[in-house]
Amino acid sequence: MAASSLRCARLALGARRSFATVPQPKDVVSSVDSDVSQKPQRKSYFKDTTVASFSDFLASSGAAASSLAPSDAYELRTAEVGPEGRRRTITRLPEWLKTPIPNSGNFKKIKADLRGLGLHTVCEEARCPNISECWGGSDKSAATATIMLMGDTCTRGCRFCSVKTSRAPPPLDPHEPEHTAEALARWGLGYVVLTSVDRDDLVDGGAAHFAETIRKIKLKKPSLLVEALTGDFAGNMDMVRLVADSGLDVYAHNVETVEGLTPYVRDRRATFRQSLNVLHHAKEVRGSQGIITKTSLMLGLGEQEAEVTETLRELRKAGVDVVTFGQYMRPTKRHLKVERYVTPAEFELWRQRALDMGFLYCASGPLVRSSYKAGEAFIENVLRKRAGGKTSSVGNASNIGEGLSDAVVFDSFS
Repeated sequence: MAASSLRCARLALGARRSFATVPQPKDVVSSVDSDVSQKPQRKSYFKDTTVASFSDFLASSGAAASSLAPSDAYELRTAEVGPEGRRRTITRLPEWLKTPIPNSGNFKKIKADLRGLGLHTVCEEARCPNISECWGGSDKSAATATIMLMGDTCTRGCRFCSVKTSRAPPPLDPHEPEHTAEALARWGLGYVVLTSVDRDDLVDGGAAHFAETIRKIKLKKPSLLVEALTGDFAGNMDMVRLVADSGLDVYAHNVETVEGLTPYVRDRRATFRQSLNVLHHAKEVRGSQGIITKTSLMLGLGEQEAEVTETLRELRKAGVDVVTFGQYMRPTKRHLKVERYVTPAEFELWRQRALDMGFLYCASGPLVRSSYKAGEAFIENVLRKRAGGKTSSVGNASNIGEGLSDAVVFDSFS
């Protein structure tokens, strides 16, 4: 019955989703014919990019796009590029999605530190558009790098994510917790975000490694506020508790999209309800101690307004404090196509609606990501006020901007 329902839902969704070709690996020449040149075979085609197989994400490739004036970007536009005879069609980007190429001294220093300690960041692996701003600020204390623990290879193949995928990633680096704590203490930051790839190959999903890293960071620098953006640990709530009890200040887990699109956007091992349970359990474990829970949604995947509103209601029921909205941007040709580019005005509408529903804070804009530094600045302010016993001005959504204007200047990019 469940399979039949999913099949019907897939057919209904396919009526409004676009189709794309998915390039396959080059043919392997057999040993018998190794000396004989063969003509390249035609590419295979997948009619629905939303049901790409897990193996389609075992390699990565890049995609390019050119700019488009904002006045023309309310619907998807295409352009023909390339030399005569080899023309190809690309989707053009709105002007508000353009970002500068990173080249500052601070950017280079952070990158060198990461390479020297063998650390990875989601900023690079997920091709975040804000990397030049977060890493390149002239003020070192304002720089932000989201550290990605447990390597750069994930065991899942979500259809929006460009992180490398493998069924058997390399083993964990036992020195990573210490190296991470050392790097963060060296940078002198006030707030840091830790995230990780999914490690379904590990019995605990990497929860113990995550918790150890947080404890070492707090040991080296107790004043440093730590946000952990975790996976779902395959629904194991004991592992959620282990991380939540490690001393972190913000527990984040992304639902990514509305429930109806989840089977097509995320790996099939991730479900919307499972993600809600993770957020709810983290709040149950540490809610009395003031822990903040946080999640993020991408827009532009084909979601409907009613679906987004219902998602916000479900998140509030789960006790989620902070939500962010950002534009989905296709990382490679093998990933889901952008259904539409959401305008800054609509992002502002969702920000206001989230606040009206009682969320403590909402960062919403085309380039906002779940670990974007604007949200971190606000949450840092909230946590430090709570530590000082000053919670009255931040508990009410109508007062969240009071005295905190510097934290919310990046809400939208109009």
